[in-house]
Amino acid sequence: MALAIKRYGVKAPPMLTISNLDYRIQGRPLFQGASAQIAAGWKVGLIGRNGTGKSTLLRLIREEISEPSGDDSIRMNKGAKLGWVAQEVAATDDTIMDVVLAADTERDALMKASETETDPDKLGDIHARLIDIDAWNADTRAAKVLNGLGFSDEDFYRATKEFSGGWRMRAAIAGVLVSEPDVLLLDEPTNYLDLEGAVWLEGYLKKYPHTVIMVSHDREMLNRSVTHTLALEHQKLTVTSGGYDDWMKMQAIKNAQLESQKAKQDADRAHLQAFVDRFKAKASKARQAQSRVKMLEKMQDISIPIAERTTPFSFPGPKEKLAPPMLEIEKANLGYGDDAVILKDVTLRLDPDDRIAIIGANGQGKTTLVKSIAERLPLMSGTRKAPKAIRIGYFSQDQLDELTEGETVLNHIARALPKDTPESKTRATAAAMGFAYEKVGTNVEKLSGGEKVRLLLGLMSIEKPHVLILDEPTSHLDIDSREALIYALNDFPGAVLLITHDVYLAEATADRLWLVNNGRAKRYDGDLKDYRKLVMAADRG
Repeated sequence: MALAIKRYGVKAPPMLTISNLDYRIQGRPLFQGASAQIAAGWKVGLIGRNGTGKSTLLRLIREEISEPSGDDSIRMNKGAKLGWVAQEVAATDDTIMDVVLAADTERDALMKASETETDPDKLGDIHARLIDIDAWNADTRAAKVLNGLGFSDEDFYRATKEFSGGWRMRAAIAGVLVSEPDVLLLDEPTNYLDLEGAVWLEGYLKKYPHTVIMVSHDREMLNRSVTHTLALEHQKLTVTSGGYDDWMKMQAIKNAQLESQKAKQDADRAHLQAFVDRFKAKASKARQAQSRVKMLEKMQDISIPIAERTTPFSFPGPKEKLAPPMLEIEKANLGYGDDAVILKDVTLRLDPDDRIAIIGANGQGKTTLVKSIAERLPLMSGTRKAPKAIRIGYFSQDQLDELTEGETVLNHIARALPKDTPESKTRATAAAMGFAYEKVGTNVEKLSGGEKVRLLLGLMSIEKPHVLILDEPTSHLDIDSREALIYALNDFPGAVLLITHDVYLAEATADRLWLVNNGRAKRYDGDLKDYRKLVMAADRG
């Protein structure tokens, strides 16, 4: 089942209230006295570092896990229909359209009942409810959502087993969107989308008629599509108006005020303490000194939250420089065999200082292009010219599954370093990648998605490549880690080829675009804003 639904009594304006929530996992506190209230119609971005408990909060809201001691810290207003993507669509003979429509369990049950019910009164009630929920136009709504998420009209009636897990997850997202719950929970939805799908979803959520709570690390999505930000920090929840950048500004103002208040308090404390130290031994001043001691005792310390440190990424450049052109592909056909030609007549050139973002909808051939450039996929025809000395660092999400289960972080790093590298240097290399002493002995299958990405990027950097090819590197990274990746890419002295749905990352690192579309790959003369307008215009059309 792609969509999970829970109803709460009689219909009423949806609202979520969290009151003094305490929750621990294996003794580690995730929430301590956390409170927040979400009003009907708000589009809320739930933010926080990886591991702080964002996904756990969503699980608590949908009652997938229970609050300790049966506390009623999380309350949904009566009548609210809560919807979320429970899992990817199963690989079966059911069509994409069938599973999307079936995700609206109320409509699905009513449609089946309308075919079997014989009581005229009950049948009348069923048809009245079907009219209320606009059941007869559900396939039209589903088609629009599926198109927006990248499915073609021909895909609607193909079996789900013909699609990859990522595409089946898109179908699950389509199902929950089409069902239009009163409160929609989304956990990193853009991880399964390309830039085009992310742009479409952003516009869809802005117009969504009910409440949305979305976990996301996509800065532009959070800035463009939410009305409020729910921040999870230091086991507490805070709600502010606006998107991520608005929240950042509020944080800066808040911290500046705290610093000013603390400086004043420190000065007052020093003044009082000096009086006490000077006059506590004098009988004539004893009462005044004691009064100031009491004032000191009543002072509540103003604490400034310590910013959590993000380990930086680092991509050292090679010692030897390569002359332009560093790599060329000329009149090449790319694909997986004569019956699976993906791109035709590709002619592209890469120079040492190029910073290129590759754009185009999923399934058009972006990954095929970079695999061919990295020589992970042979050309079907044409030529690839590059010096023998060139070193290419390649990252893709597929490599997360290539890490060797049963081996530790330290094992992987030691294998990438020269054989005579002492263990102390291997551990120092691990620490520079962000793996503390107690973490290097962890088996890789027990790492989080973000930790696996850090390990793979770190292993790639050991080779000191001339070219970095990154295929969706940010799907498991929080906002601060994405910011750190931007700094590292901008400091890298070589060439960068980037495929990403994160507009902020692309705009901050790339100065040129390649467009992959309709079997072709070529330079795109506009910028990302131009391309975004093109995508939105196509959706409106």
